[in-house]
Amino acid sequence: MTSKDLIARENTATVKRIAGELGFMYCGISKADQLQEEARRLESWLNRGLHGKMQYMENHFDKRIDPRQLVPGAKSVISLLFNYHNPEKQKDPEAPKISSYAYGKDYHFVIKDKLFELKSRLEAEIGEIDGRVFVDSAPVMDKAWAVKSGLGWMGKNTNLITREAGSWFFIAELIIDLQLVDDGPIKDYCGSCTRCIDACPTDAITPYQVDGSKCISYYTIELKEALPESMKGKFDQWMFGCDICQQVCPWNRFAKMHNEPTFKPTDELLNMTKSDWLELTDDVFKKIFPKSAVNRTGLHGLKRNIDFLKD
Repeated sequence: MTSKDLIARENTATVKRIAGELGFMYCGISKADQLQEEARRLESWLNRGLHGKMQYMENHFDKRIDPRQLVPGAKSVISLLFNYHNPEKQKDPEAPKISSYAYGKDYHFVIKDKLFELKSRLEAEIGEIDGRVFVDSAPVMDKAWAVKSGLGWMGKNTNLITREAGSWFFIAELIIDLQLVDDGPIKDYCGSCTRCIDACPTDAITPYQVDGSKCISYYTIELKEALPESMKGKFDQWMFGCDICQQVCPWNRFAKMHNEPTFKPTDELLNMTKSDWLELTDDVFKKIFPKSAVNRTGLHGLKRNIDFLKD
């Protein structure tokens, strides 16, 4: 083993140690290179219009498939998983439902702060590093990189799944100019299971592909215009996001409760009744959802979704 290889191995161990200390449950490394197979899949997905009205998915194609376009001189992609699983449920079974990832503070803020701290601590131990942090807010194919680095496999619902803890994770990246030791991908353990496909109320899932233009999360978060009447009665009471394909996944029986205080929902949120949601005001919205991912759709969008759920 050369001295260069030894340094790369030591630096990799340092990355994974600090990531664990900051609360990331999993950390994997990939060489910063072009995603050729994933590029073909993305192009086909876009050409078929499966992104619906999410026109931003068509932008920056070159950057999506090659991290060196985002960070010139990049050598490694550090992929990280941050657990957000929370088995708590809203108390009123008839209340409109919110995806559990949006229970607490917006994950973009929480995880990005941890990524900056990770980079800062790496520089303190290793030396100056050129790179950028990403949390679902830039043209980065995060699931593809997580698969490439062996953190899990791409499930039939296109979520990243781990054998040890299921799929209730946020994915983040640190793309840097530091040479590290790559981790390899693992095998697919979905087998013949089709629970996610069978459970989807809008038939958005086919094996290893999601028609974004049919997904409940797309309708309740991304779509800014009126919801199509053809979807009436198919949302299973979801007003923001949808957790169905994760709730039915057998691998999520191994999911562990997160330990991030800022992700914990308030009692006020969990105790909101159906009538409370139907009478939602601007003041209540601001009180329940400060710095929340729900601000992505805002009060107007949320009320549109709630009204659409009415019988």
